[in-house]
Amino acid sequence: MAKTLIENVIVPEVFNPYIVERTPELSTLIQSGIVQNTPELDTLALSGGRMLNMPFWEDLSGADEVLSDSVALKTAGISAKQDIAVLHMRGKAWSVNDLAKKLSGDDPMAEIANLVMDYWERRRQALLVSSLIGIFGATSMSGNLLDVTGEAGVNDDIINADNLVDTAQKLGDNKSNLTGYLMHSATEAVLVKQQLIEYLPDADGRPTLPYYMGKRVIVNDNVPNSGGVYYTYIFGQGAFGFGQGSAPVPTELDRDSLAGDDILINRAHFLLHPRGVKWTDDDVDGNSPTNAEVEIGTNWERVYDQKNVRIVALKHRLVTDNSSES
Repeated sequence: MAKTLIENVIVPEVFNPYIVERTPELSTLIQSGIVQNTPELDTLALSGGRMLNMPFWEDLSGADEVLSDSVALKTAGISAKQDIAVLHMRGKAWSVNDLAKKLSGDDPMAEIANLVMDYWERRRQALLVSSLIGIFGATSMSGNLLDVTGEAGVNDDIINADNLVDTAQKLGDNKSNLTGYLMHSATEAVLVKQQLIEYLPDADGRPTLPYYMGKRVIVNDNVPNSGGVYYTYIFGQGAFGFGQGSAPVPTELDRDSLAGDDILINRAHFLLHPRGVKWTDDDVDGNSPTNAEVEIGTNWERVYDQKNVRIVALKHRLVTDNSSES
C-alpha cells in the first residue's frame, strides 16, 4: 500500500532556500524598516565564529581654525571603534505520528512546513524584544531612555503626545531619523482613545496599518510591562541589522519507525543586532545566548555616540497613578 512519507512532503534542498527567501517578505519588522537586512550582514553571518566584529570610524570632531600666513594648521586624526554582534544559533524539531495523521484525515507535517516561516518570524520578534530589554538595562544606554513613572503630576507619568515628543528629543537633532514605534497593544489602545492613531490601508486596501505622527506602529504584546508600567520604543531606519547565516544542516528529516513518527528538524543561524550597542558576552553559558541571557544588561555596551544609536525608549504608565500625586 502506498504511504506518504515526510520525504514526499518536504525536500530539504528546496525547503530551506524557500524559507530564507520568503522570511524577509513576511517580516513586519523588516517591512517597517526597524530591521534592515543587507548583503554585508549576510556575509558577516556566514563568516564563521560566534562573535562578529563590525569596526567603524568615529566621526570627525574639533573646531576649525582660522587660516594664517605664519601659523600652520594643526593636524587631527580619526579613531576606530568596534561594534560586536553575536551569532544566534537556534533550532526546532516537530514530529507527527502516523496514527494521528491517519485519524485527522489530513497531513499535519505538510501544515507544519507551511507554518515554519511564521514560527521563525515570531521567534525573531521575541528575540528583538529581549534585545531591547537587555540594551536598556545597560548603564551606557541610560541617555536613550526617558522614565516618567516617577512623575507626580496629572498625566505626567502616562503615555501621551508630550512624553513621546520628549522621548524622541533624546536624540536631539537626530530625532528626525526616527521612523517607527514598537508598543504593547494596551498602549496602542490608549493612544487610539486619545485619537492619536490613524489606520492606513494595507495591500488589500483595508485600514489595518496603525501610524502615529506619520510613523509606522508595530504592536507586539511581548513588549515588557509589569505592575502597570510599560515600555514604548521609537526606532530609526535600520536600528537593528539582520544577517542570514547558514546552519551546517539547516533542514533535516528523520524517522522513528518504532514509534511511527515522522520528524522535521529546522535550524537557523543569524544575527539580529542593535546597531551601535556591542555584545560583550559577559554572562553567557552556552555557545549561543538564550533570550533570557540577551535580556541581561551587562551583556551590552553602547559604542556609538548616544545620538547615533537609532533607538529611544519611554518607560510609562497607561493611566495616572493617583496615589503618587501630592
